[in-house]
Amino acid sequence: MKSKTLAAWLAFIGGPLGLHRFYLHGPGDWFGWLLPVPTALGLYGLQRVQELGQDDQLSWLLIPLLGFTISGCALRAILYGLTPADAWNARYNPGANADAETGRTHWGTVFAIALSLMLGATVLMASLAYSFQHYFEYQIEEARKISQ
Repeated sequence: MKSKTLAAWLAFIGGPLGLHRFYLHGPGDWFGWLLPVPTALGLYGLQRVQELGQDDQLSWLLIPLLGFTISGCALRAILYGLTPADAWNARYNPGANADAETGRTHWGTVFAIALSLMLGATVLMASLAYSFQHYFEYQIEEARKISQ
């Protein structure tokens, strides 16, 4: 029996590592194995910024990968939490009743949804702002070089 609340929390907390995918689909889920790749690349981008400074152009591409992965997993947690009990049980607990306890929404599910919404939106906007700011600063510097 797969719990909707546990799946939402796993997507929120361990989503970038694929924990929710392994919980729902087992260790053979290849999407679960692919999720740590953009997470690791984004962490590498953060490491590059710390070592090389904010002018490192590769980090401008790598850091948003981490942000988009976290935001996508937060969205997945919201979708899990908002799934009706009968649809949840039909998909993840096919042998259970349509109104089985594991598919019901509890306060823990609501907290996972609320935190996922707050964190996911914040990380998404920060990732976009970081990338666009550095891209446009780079464009301005290149335009200054051309004009001189």
